[in-house]
Amino acid sequence: MGKMKTHKGSAKRFKRTGTGKLRRYKAYKSHITGKKSPKRIRNLRKGTLVSKSDQKRIDHMIP
Repeated sequence: MGKMKTHKGSAKRFKRTGTGKLRRYKAYKSHITGKKSPKRIRNLRKGTLVSKSDQKRIDHMIP
């Protein structure tokens, strides 16, 4: 049986933490920021963990 291929789009968006969880960055930060509050933009900078239900799907894309 051949090797599993990495889904390159997912590999660029998600990184594994030391404990094996997946880290992601938040959406809605790249443009149209004039109407968003500075606090909102600042909070969008921070990364967060992928939800448990999504993590199962993404684990198949990033072996």
